[in-house]
Amino acid sequence: MDTIGIEEEFFVFDRRTRRAARRMDRVFLARARDALGEHLMTEMLQSQIEVATPPCETMEEARTHLAHYRRALAEAAAPRGLGIAAMGTFPLAFWPEQEMTPKARYGAIMQDLQMIGARNMLCGMHVHVAVRDGASRIDLIRRLTPYLPLLLALSTSSPFWQGHLSGLRGYRLAAYDELPRTGLPELFRTEAEYEEYVGALVAARIIPDASYIWWAVRPSLSHPTIELRVADSCTRLADALAIAALFRCLVRALDKNPALNADFDRVGRAITAENKWHAQRHGLGATFVDPFSRAPLDAATWLASVREIVAPHAAALGCGGTLAHLDAILVEGSSADRQIAVYRAARDAGGQRLTAVKEVIDWAAAETLASAA
Repeated sequence: MDTIGIEEEFFVFDRRTRRAARRMDRVFLARARDALGEHLMTEMLQSQIEVATPPCETMEEARTHLAHYRRALAEAAAPRGLGIAAMGTFPLAFWPEQEMTPKARYGAIMQDLQMIGARNMLCGMHVHVAVRDGASRIDLIRRLTPYLPLLLALSTSSPFWQGHLSGLRGYRLAAYDELPRTGLPELFRTEAEYEEYVGALVAARIIPDASYIWWAVRPSLSHPTIELRVADSCTRLADALAIAALFRCLVRALDKNPALNADFDRVGRAITAENKWHAQRHGLGATFVDPFSRAPLDAATWLASVREIVAPHAAALGCGGTLAHLDAILVEGSSADRQIAVYRAARDAGGQRLTAVKEVIDWAAAETLASAA
């Protein structure tokens, strides 16, 4: 129990034009596969690529893997005139230009989703935390749900959409929520309720299996894990690791204390849906509502209370040092805050909109690699 696996999605782009790649460069992909093997996967759209760690015992082990993956991708991309960037949305990705990766699963999804699938120009970070034998993943997911907006706010890296500032810190989920079976998980209390739901959809041939349920946190079909999916792809590796560690500690805290958040109910879920929107809109500057006391609170206050809950579990897992970086995110802002600052500085210096957007992309590409040093 308590092992962690992390998946990161990246955009691939043309370093000259700064536009997202329309087609995956075969030489780049071959070189990346030679370097990363089974830890590299293609995504539904050819402008995206994904890496995944093996199950890790420590956060330092996860960091070693992810830093290597980022460096290897950048090294494979550079000779082809390409770059990689860890961002929730890519500022110069335009959905009519995107091409699907030829793969049976992706073809079936695209056939179902139509234009919504073509608009899925989104990169996230997925975190798998193993749970002990006999633990109810559905019960844990229900009790984890209140924390999803906080985890999202910390990770926001998607303020741009198709060349323009969206006005949101986290536009990725605004676009992703167009898809069916996304957003907050349903308020199931038992494994039987979840299986009944999945079984009904499979029997009706709406979905082939549970992997087509894309909630913000879900039970993994392939692994004995709970999978966090709410987070944007984090430009800075330290941000990604701190958020993943916080989720890992929360899973352990809830498993060790079945009474924690046991009274999470429909009202709490409705409040959490509102909190999710405020995280998307304002990121760390949002005003949230405590799903239990119903009192307003800011991100710093909420995070402090959560860290108090997880403190003994962070000690048990050796995550204390990794979690300390959360303080830096609060002070320096998320990637979205930094992207907006780079853009506004460029505009204030007299740069045109497109020039300013390109500076954001250059910053993100440099930070994606520099944070893996």
